[in-house]
This record gives sequence, structure tokens and C-alpha cells, in this order.
Amino acid sequence: MKAMILAAGLGTRLRPLTDDRPKALVEVAGRTLLEITIARLQEFGVREVIVNVHHFAGMITEYLRGKNNFGMRIEISEEGSLLDTGGGLKKAAWFFREEDPAAPFILHNVDVISTIDLRRMLDFHTQNQALATLAVQQRQTSRYLLFDGQMRLCGRRLIKEQKTELVRPSPQLRAVAFSGIHVILPRLLEMMREEGAFSIVQSYLRLAGEGERIVAYRADGDYWRDLGKPESIARVSEDLKKQAMLRGRETH
Repeated sequence: MKAMILAAGLGTRLRPLTDDRPKALVEVAGRTLLEITIARLQEFGVREVIVNVHHFAGMITEYLRGKNNFGMRIEISEEGSLLDTGGGLKKAAWFFREEDPAAPFILHNVDVISTIDLRRMLDFHTQNQALATLAVQQRQTSRYLLFDGQMRLCGRRLIKEQKTELVRPSPQLRAVAFSGIHVILPRLLEMMREEGAFSIVQSYLRLAGEGERIVAYRADGDYWRDLGKPESIARVSEDLKKQAMLRGRETH
């Protein structure tokens, strides 16, 4: 199975930690965000990964070389200018065209840590015959995705901009927060008409409006943290230490 790790961002919210390194190499409890994400993907059978890079790109390449690519096939997609999530995936599309178009892949932000069961999410994606499946949770955010009663994408709500965009009508809308983890069929790549730098959510909304199945996987009971700020790094470090202590007690 293949995956893409989105790691090209500038990490401005993580400054000063990203003044001299990319956010992917910021450490949490002694491990880089990139290593944590790769290890999570490995747990669920991913053996081939492409990582998009931009900010301090060379440091990531050298880091992976020094780690012998963690025993995996890892490709680099370097962006001369930031392409956002959709543009970054579109640039890396060649990596996924090597596979059967019916074989899904995972798209994962480097700056999120979770216990979301990717195998269960993959099974859910297959059972629902979805083009893309998005891990979501019921929590506060500044940007909500809107789904109908069958958890098919209908639109989004931007709190700061006080804007709601609907692409499919529904008498019952559920507003949930996206968690930065996707399962996608490769055929979506041929459907991305957007150009340059763009958010993949733009593609999802357009495709949902055209009748494609973009669905939500509810992960409300799972641990999830966005590591966009230094205080988040400290909090997650404490969480990981507590989890390690609990695991240690369970083995005695």
C-alpha cells in the first residue's frame, strides 16, 4: 500500500522551532514528526511513501538518507513554491499512477498525531465505495465540513469568514472537523482540474457537487492532536509519556 505525507508547509505557527528546520523534523518526545507519521503508516501495511517538501527541503532528504528511509521506498516531491494540499498531491500523482486505480492510498498531514485506526478507515472506505474518505471528529474548529445524514460531503462552513458554501442540498447537515487524514482512490487524480496552488478541499467540494462519493469516517473516540503550535508539541509530549507509562504498567 502507498501513502503521501504532506510535509511542505513553512510551519510558521511552530516558530521559533521551525526557524532552523522544517516542521517535519520538529521533535516530540525525542522523535521527529516525520518519523512518528512514517511509523504509524508502517503499522498499517504502508511500504511505499512520497513526501512533499519545500521549507529546508534538503534537511528532510538528508534525514531520510541517514535513517535508510526507515526500510521503505520513500520518494521526495520537492516544490519550488508551495502548492497547498491539492497542488502538492497533483504534482505527486505519478507515484500513484503506478498502482491499480482501484487500490486506495492514504494522504496524511505530517503535523497531526492520532490513534485513528487506518485499517478500519480503509475498510469503511471500501464498503462505502467512496472516491475519498475523510477522517472527521466532533470538535471545535474554525473550518467545518458539512455532511448529510449518510455522511456524504455537502459543503463547508468557515467561521472566521462567516461563510457557508453548499454544493449539495440536504435537509440535515452535520458540521464536523476534518482531521487531516484521507483515504483516496487514484482515479481522483485524473479528476483534479484545479491548477497551481490549491486546497484539496476545493476538489472534494466540486466533485461532491458533481455527484461523487466523498464521505466522512467518524473518529470521535480516537486520540487526535494538531501539532501546529509549540504549546501543542509540549502537550502531546506529555500525552505520549503518559501513554508509555500506562503501557509499561500493563506489561507488568
